[in-house]
Amino acid sequence: MKKIAILGSTGSIGSSLINIIKKDKKNFKIELLTANKNYKKILKQAKNFNVKNVVIIDKESFLIAKKITKKNKINIYNDFNSFNKIFKKKRIDYTMSAISGFVGLKPTIEIIKFTRTIAIANKESIICGWCLIKKEIRKYNVKFIPVDSEHFSIWSLAGDTKSNNIEKIYLTASGGPFRDYPLEEFKNITLKKALKHPNWSMGKKISIDSATMMNKVFEVIEAKKIFNLKYNQLEILLHPDSYLHAIVKFKNGLTKILAHDTSMTIPIFNSIYLKNEKNIRSKPLNIKMLNDLKLKFLNPKIFPTIRLLNLLKDKDSLFETVIVSANDTLVNLFLKKHIKFTDISKILLKILKHHDLAKYRGIKVINIAQIVKLNKYVSLKVKAFCV
Repeated sequence: MKKIAILGSTGSIGSSLINIIKKDKKNFKIELLTANKNYKKILKQAKNFNVKNVVIIDKESFLIAKKITKKNKINIYNDFNSFNKIFKKKRIDYTMSAISGFVGLKPTIEIIKFTRTIAIANKESIICGWCLIKKEIRKYNVKFIPVDSEHFSIWSLAGDTKSNNIEKIYLTASGGPFRDYPLEEFKNITLKKALKHPNWSMGKKISIDSATMMNKVFEVIEAKKIFNLKYNQLEILLHPDSYLHAIVKFKNGLTKILAHDTSMTIPIFNSIYLKNEKNIRSKPLNIKMLNDLKLKFLNPKIFPTIRLLNLLKDKDSLFETVIVSANDTLVNLFLKKHIKFTDISKILLKILKHHDLAKYRGIKVINIAQIVKLNKYVSLKVKAFCV
């Protein structure tokens, strides 16, 4: 039996993994589930899979869960420092890190020493703390699998190929709800329109990032770090149907592509069944779509956020944390209807060039505390800028 842990089991990625395991219960033993507030869902998951260890971060939700499970043999914890008690120096087989936001970084790093394989779906962890994660992965000889569909595709295509043997990697972007929108109408974009993604069903934050193309900018930064590339080895292609997920062109003349249906279940499934020991139901090959891919380069006038890739240096720094934090704050302000949709990219590009934030391009990442502190500082700086 594979012993596994799911960090963020009540979110979309965690729930998808739970549904996969449900169909193959005899081969898995879930050792740990974590959530922020959703105590009802996580306790239901724990009951269905006989999970003995649960972490609930929100204090109020934790206390309610503790009261409910008083007579049950479930260990309910309120922080991630409990990993030492839960695993007691024993290593599990697989961990899915799917906690969204900056709060996912610390538990991701903390659990590495207790697992043989870590699959990461948390963007902030990779963008802001990849050098810290990589250090732990090497130290404890842990296998790493990226779960995002684009990065899983690149990982599958590139294999053990060294980065200097890769000529170019193309990540595909659907273009979101405004790929064919008239430029003169962008000033009238409403929150309702921005949240309506044509291909994927996602949360509010990631839907807005997809609409601004910021999500794809983040994926370029992630790919650069994960695969040890330079930014000139990466390119974004517009692909409205989201059927093709990555193209890798090698220096030996070969070009490989990876395609699958618009379902995150496929990369999640393949991250836990690496050796094709199980099959998944999927649609037949879509020849019509392959014959009409409609691939093209992005127009920076429609998606100005892609211009910020020009601000990035190949050397990793704290500037990536600045970008994530500034964007998070601006998206939150837009969701609260304090700024316009077009203000997100406009303010982001302007504030990132400001001396107080641009200076972080030359500062190395040393620890988590540094990232957490900078995240708070940037958020306050952006809010002050918008007042």
